[in-house]
Amino acid sequence: MITAARMAAVDENAEYLGVPRKQLMESSGNAIARRVREMASPGANVAIVAGRGNNGGDAFVAARFLDEYDVSVLLLGRAETIGTDIARENWDALQQADYDTTEVTDSRAFELPDCDLVIDAMLGTGVTGALREPAATAARAINDADASVLAVDVPSGLNADSGESEGTAVEADAVVTFHDMKPGLADVASDVTVSDIGIPAAAERIVGPGDLRSVQGNVGGRVFVIGGGPFTGAPALAGQSALRAGADLSFVAAPDSVASVIQGYAEDLIVQPYDGDILTPEQVDDLVDTAESYDDTVVIGPGLGNADETLDAATDFLESYTGRAVVDADALPAIPDLDTKATLVCTPNRKELAEMGGPDTDDLTEVTDEIEDLAADIGHVVLAKGKTDVVSDGERTRVVRTGNTGMTVGGTGDLLAGIVAGLFGTTEAFDAACVGSFVNGRAGDLCYDDGRYEGLLASDMLETIPAAMWGADDV
Repeated sequence: MITAARMAAVDENAEYLGVPRKQLMESSGNAIARRVREMASPGANVAIVAGRGNNGGDAFVAARFLDEYDVSVLLLGRAETIGTDIARENWDALQQADYDTTEVTDSRAFELPDCDLVIDAMLGTGVTGALREPAATAARAINDADASVLAVDVPSGLNADSGESEGTAVEADAVVTFHDMKPGLADVASDVTVSDIGIPAAAERIVGPGDLRSVQGNVGGRVFVIGGGPFTGAPALAGQSALRAGADLSFVAAPDSVASVIQGYAEDLIVQPYDGDILTPEQVDDLVDTAESYDDTVVIGPGLGNADETLDAATDFLESYTGRAVVDADALPAIPDLDTKATLVCTPNRKELAEMGGPDTDDLTEVTDEIEDLAADIGHVVLAKGKTDVVSDGERTRVVRTGNTGMTVGGTGDLLAGIVAGLFGTTEAFDAACVGSFVNGRAGDLCYDDGRYEGLLASDMLETIPAAMWGADDV
């Protein structure tokens, strides 16, 4: 099954892969027409009641495949307010070819013609809540009619995810839904047909603009980077990239011996020093208290170094912490035997993945099952970094194709950790990892497009993260 939100993302990802929505609409319309032929004999009267979105557009296409029937099309609203270009083009095609069409601009004027079959194409899977006029009046008329009813994708007024309705909903004899079953159709008293409309399987497997679109506008929160000691650039890059990805505030907790150096990288960071030259178990309680008190999303690992007591401290922190954390770099060795209530996203490179008990390979796309097994075994999301990144939560596994070989430069993994954390405060762990990887790779690709390939620096990508994050129309 597939939820309404996921279906919208998959549609957009299909276009990203080269299958335009106009082509999908043509396939959807053809699928509707096939179902009509199973329900009514040639010559029957068919009334299409269509909304102004792509659900209506699917039905406009269907009308062109039903010339052996007496078809009339009722558009709920004015044609100039049709919501998408492809739906409008298909409406215009009906006008040019002299099909029987009517614009219903007042619910009081709605009159369903005598017909043998009604096609309900008013609202699709993305619309929730009670039906508004004129759809509410149309739904009541459809339910009162002495005609068979075929709903397109989901009966109008029915929530595609829950199967519930707030008030009137179309009572369909049959439903033709596209690509995959919708959860809300599982218990409807209708004959449901799932039609393949040509969406490639990769549209669900890859992370694409549809996934990015699903998290845009839902960012914010605080990020708390625990890093630095032997190295100073890594925590600074992670903290800055979190801000670029939409975090409201970015804090870096670091040894006082390097705190001023980290602060010097960017005035936007809030650096909180603690005593010492490296992270040790003595600092853990205060760090946990800070992160828990402010509901921070933590990044732990960048630049910490590999001293035994630092790894002990990272382990102690993660076993005491109950919130959200991105575990990167020097903190990753703590993961295999970790007992924690925290929700983690782990971001290993190839070598670190193998050390965690995962596969050791140059091509992560050949070992997606093994990465999924590892994620299931440790109970946390794994974002494995490679030429193609692989993300898994132990049940779902996705691949990310953005990025280029210029990104083998040091620091891009720190940026990734920060971007994921910037999303993680308002987005579920798996989605934050998927979209964070996509954005990080796209930021590198935008640098490449600007000619910054040879000699690319991770700091160059700080400038392109916002465009990669919010410029979805350009990806």
